[in-house]
Amino acid sequence: MNVIHNKDIGTKQKALAINLDPSIYGSFAEIGAGQDVAANFFKAGASSGTIAKTMSAYDMIFSDAIYGALPGRRYVSEPRLISMLEHEYGLLIERLAAQRGDTTTFFAFSDTVSALNYHKTNEGHGWMGVRFQLKPNGPFNDVVLHVKLLDNDNNLQQQAAGILGVNLIYACFNYYEIPPVFLLSLMDNLSRDRIQIDMIRFEGPDFSKVDNRLMSLHLVKYGFSDAALFGPDGKNLQPSEVLYKKHTVVVRGRFRPIINVHADMLNKGVKQFLQEPDVDKTNVIVLAELTLQSLKERNANLTDEIDEKDFLDRVDILCSLGQTVMISNFHEYYKLVAYLSKITKLKLGVVLGYPNLEYIFGEEHYQDLPGGILESFATLFSRKVKLFIYPTLRNGVIWNCLKFSPPPHLIDLFRYLIANNKIEDIRHYNENNLNVETDNVLQLIKQGAKGWEEYVPTEVAAIIKERCLFGFPRSTDDTADQKLAVPGEDPGMEDQNKITL
Repeated sequence: MNVIHNKDIGTKQKALAINLDPSIYGSFAEIGAGQDVAANFFKAGASSGTIAKTMSAYDMIFSDAIYGALPGRRYVSEPRLISMLEHEYGLLIERLAAQRGDTTTFFAFSDTVSALNYHKTNEGHGWMGVRFQLKPNGPFNDVVLHVKLLDNDNNLQQQAAGILGVNLIYACFNYYEIPPVFLLSLMDNLSRDRIQIDMIRFEGPDFSKVDNRLMSLHLVKYGFSDAALFGPDGKNLQPSEVLYKKHTVVVRGRFRPIINVHADMLNKGVKQFLQEPDVDKTNVIVLAELTLQSLKERNANLTDEIDEKDFLDRVDILCSLGQTVMISNFHEYYKLVAYLSKITKLKLGVVLGYPNLEYIFGEEHYQDLPGGILESFATLFSRKVKLFIYPTLRNGVIWNCLKFSPPPHLIDLFRYLIANNKIEDIRHYNENNLNVETDNVLQLIKQGAKGWEEYVPTEVAAIIKERCLFGFPRSTDDTADQKLAVPGEDPGMEDQNKITL
């Protein structure tokens, strides 16, 4: 089937098209500000052909009585949404399957939404999802997403949620075959300054070939969100749910692949962060961050496409090491810190290589800011954040904070940050690792050359061989017995840091 994304179809037309399809029938359950989805289907006409039931358990006691009480009484949450989908879809099958199951594809739409309050002291957001069949008497699939509502008006936020809900239901029955088209269609009749979608998950037999990690990548790539998150199991996560009230450590890199110097940088940086007196060791999450630019080839243009196979190779390694992965569009660190600081007020640690310290103090990178470097530093360092600097090797000399010489007029600023515990060198690193070039290791892996395994962690070497990642050949009988050249400088570390800024 050739799926074409019709960008010109309006919200009312989408709702009417669903209403006029005699095989699609289901129920709507909406909590809070998400009352406009079913309303769009009613207003479109012929709604009796689609809607079996609509309801809103607006009162908390009613909601708990129907869907069960939740720990912490969090009503705008994924667990509440899932309980709604399970309950409403179960009722459909129980009450209607015998009468019309042979000719009907059932669906249950649910949402739980918090829009802007009267005093505008909160941030509008919500969860919505659809459980649906694609064949009569067939198994069900789930699509679940989290949306941020950005309009500065309560009514406009409710309207945006209503449009998004129609787009979601329409996509489930019309664009399910091509998930990228599915995603793009969610923004129909909306704009990216009205909503952000920072998590989406596809589950079910009809989505068995969908890799939800790629869906996280597409959310950021398409500009639906500035960041997306998934766990070691590859399951997409909602950033606020995971990072709220957590101490967070971020390690940015290309990770192409992870070599010993990256592992040392991560382990030593996290270890020093845990030694901070204002950090609760039992409440820390570590993020391995990949920016969009880091996923492209060196010196690539902004318009160049990302190699999805190469991306999955990298995240397969990160996930196998138990890492939570963040994909972001934050080329500058101050934007990353600003984003995380909106989610958690606890201390943040950023582990970076020495070349990035030089970049951060480069005033030419802040020409688009009215306040220049001081404006960026006000964002980066005014919060509870600390930078941990991993050294680099240049011409046989190890460079770190002690050797760093910013421009003369910024020396006092640098000393102030050092004195106030905002920047610190990573100690007790493995100096032998600094000699290794990341690009050379990658080349040897592609060639299947002997000896590359000693430059990467043991578990990384094992998974590269087992899954033939990064172009590792399935048979290495004819590969040359090559060894890694070790120059006096580590462009691998610069590759990890400078390119991704």
